[in-house]
Amino acid sequence: MTTEPHSLGREELAALLTDAAQRVSTVLTADYPTPASRSYLHPVLGALSAGPRVVSELNDRLEDFVIDEPLPATPAGLFTLASYASALGWLTESLAELTASVDRICTRVGIPVEPPVDAAAPGQDDERDFDFAVSALEVAAIRNAAEAADLAPAAYVEVLSLSLLAASQITDACLEISNGLIEDAAYVLDEAADHIRTADGPNSLPTLVRSLLARMESTE
Repeated sequence: MTTEPHSLGREELAALLTDAAQRVSTVLTADYPTPASRSYLHPVLGALSAGPRVVSELNDRLEDFVIDEPLPATPAGLFTLASYASALGWLTESLAELTASVDRICTRVGIPVEPPVDAAAPGQDDERDFDFAVSALEVAAIRNAAEAADLAPAAYVEVLSLSLLAASQITDACLEISNGLIEDAAYVLDEAADHIRTADGPNSLPTLVRSLLARMESTE
């Protein structure tokens, strides 16, 4: 028998948020086999492949949560819904930004590059393609990876750097979303009364809602 959303207790609501946090965390641990010709995309392919599946799972759970009622009927349910919906929206937006970043990387490698001016004899300055200090072993590894990707070494370093930046951004987003859901689950679970305060100032808002509001204020 299906349990109606308005009858969910605080333990069940907290479990819903905890489960969502765990699902979001899987985006960070997902791996995807990357061919040598696309090794510069390895930092982002795991999240890019797992993200849409997690969004779909969270969306299905959200629909189940509100299927029988337009909104949960208790303050605890409303608090949970706000936290869950914020997490889903934030993750969806972050994955859209990741997809856009990957698209820019793919566009970048599709642009013909000038032949690298590095045809020096062995033993000469192999590091001149790079504007940062690297060891001879690191130079060799970069050159090998760039050759497999059919890119100039400097171009390979550029797109790999863009990939690492995009990976860092989706990682930060997933960690903040997951941690926020865990904090909200603890708040729902530890509330002494069955009625959570939803109209008692900003501190009563879910963690992710407060975070989103702070992000909006910082961009104004």
